[in-house]
Order: sequence, then C-alpha cells, then structure tokens
Amino acid sequence: MRRFRGEAGNKVDTKGRVSIPAPFRRVIEEGDPDWSVGLNPNFVIVYGRRNTKCLEGYSLKSMDDVDNLVSRLPRYSKDRETLERLLNAQSVYAQVDENGRIVLSPKLREISNITDKATFVGMGDKFQIWEPDNYIQDMALMNKRLSDNNLEEEIYSLLDYKENNDRKI
Repeated sequence: MRRFRGEAGNKVDTKGRVSIPAPFRRVIEEGDPDWSVGLNPNFVIVYGRRNTKCLEGYSLKSMDDVDNLVSRLPRYSKDRETLERLLNAQSVYAQVDENGRIVLSPKLREISNITDKATFVGMGDKFQIWEPDNYIQDMALMNKRLSDNNLEEEIYSLLDYKENNDRKI
C-alpha cells in the first residue's frame, strides 16, 4: 500500500476549497474500498488532537486500522471513551471532488487557523494539513528538541524496535 509522503503547499479559496496533492489523492483512492475510476474518493479528517494546530487526514483503511486499535481497549474504559471522542466524535468524512479538491468548513479552518494557504505534510499512514507559518514553527520546535537533547540518532534507532518489545520506548 502506498503511503503519504512529502510536503506541498496549496492556495485555499474563500469557500475553503483546496487542492489535495496528486500523490496524496492516489493514497486516498487506494484506501477507499468503494472507490473506482470515475468516482470521488472519501477519507476522514480528524480535528480532535489536542496541542496540535493541524488537521489530520486518514484514508478510510487507515482510519479502520486506528479504530481497530481503539476497539482492543476495554469497552467502557475512560481511555477508550477518550480516544473515541478525539478520533471519532471530532472527525468528519470528506470527499475529494472531480477537480482534486476538498472543502475545509469554516469550523475546520478556524481550528487550524488556515486562511488562504495550506501546507500538506505526508506522515505515512496519515497526512496533516497546516497553516504554513504554524507548520514552520512546529518544525523549528521539533528540530530544536532533537538538537538540544541530542536525540536525532536515538530517534532513528527506534526503527530497529523489535516486535517482541525487547526494548521499551
């Protein structure tokens, strides 16, 4: 399965329409089990993540994977209910139109501070939509944290993490 990769900036019009980068559209199409040529693919936008000034887009398949992880938690636990609210209640279905655009509602634009431009950021099984200056600030904070704590080598060492949980992160 393809993954969301790269960064791209696009203009947002006064109605909130913004073009999804073409490579991202391919991943959204592949992740929509009901999509076929000639149809508009569907995906999910999550806006419930706290301390994040961005929106997160998931293909339907990726969102299914996340939902399955949540479903493993005890049915009436506070943790599960919290995750269900953040990921399910605070999300919306979206559809890519025939021109490769989506419409960001006034609510989504307000939450993310997006006005006339949006930066799309590939994150593997999801993508983020940022107001460009907020993304630049977030990247600067991440780079500072990595640099100040000498974490860059350590962060790459996480790629050697074993499925048998020999090492706790």
